[in-house]
Amino acid sequence: MKGIVRATAIMFGTLVLAGLMAVNAGAQCGASDGPLTSNTATALLMHSAPTKATTTTTSAPAPSAQVAPVGAPIVGFWHVKFISKGTGFIPDGTVVDMGFSQWHSDGTEILNSSRPPATSNFCLGVWAKTGPSTYKLNHFALSSDLNGNMIGPANIREDVTLDAHGTGYSGTFSISQYDTSGNLLVQIVGEVVATRITVDTKLSDLL
Repeated sequence: MKGIVRATAIMFGTLVLAGLMAVNAGAQCGASDGPLTSNTATALLMHSAPTKATTTTTSAPAPSAQVAPVGAPIVGFWHVKFISKGTGFIPDGTVVDMGFSQWHSDGTEILNSSRPPATSNFCLGVWAKTGPSTYKLNHFALSSDLNGNMIGPANIREDVTLDAHGTGYSGTFSISQYDTSGNLLVQIVGEVVATRITVDTKLSDLL
């Protein structure tokens, strides 16, 4: 089994370096699976979305979503996208992952990524407020391949700023994927953007 895991890690590193040029490059909840990523969730949320980042701010929300929950600026339910920037082997502006994230009032966070469930598409984090409208997230995941073989832990870090209305945030992220021995396989950096989901939000608002 140890040999299988090591071989999987090596294969993963090669896949990332050679295969993440595709639009569906895999960095979901970690950085694995590349073009093997399932199209179902991604197609649903990306079929009309651009692959290039056109702005560093989120779109203006519907009038019913203008106010954030009282006393909880970052706490809530978010639609989040990770967009590559400054990583040589991934085209600038590539959406490397998207999903649904919840920031909890106790300082914890959970992400439901668009990666295949077999690869561990739920991952967990903790956050802290660092300024009037700024936040830091430290997030860990356990990545597996599509056969359930462990690749290793992944670490996602974010530094984000909440907008004036509390309906969106944007900032920077890094995703570092390690093998089971703690050796860094790949790191992806870029921009993270998110739109708050409210009881009035429709799927069409997120596309």
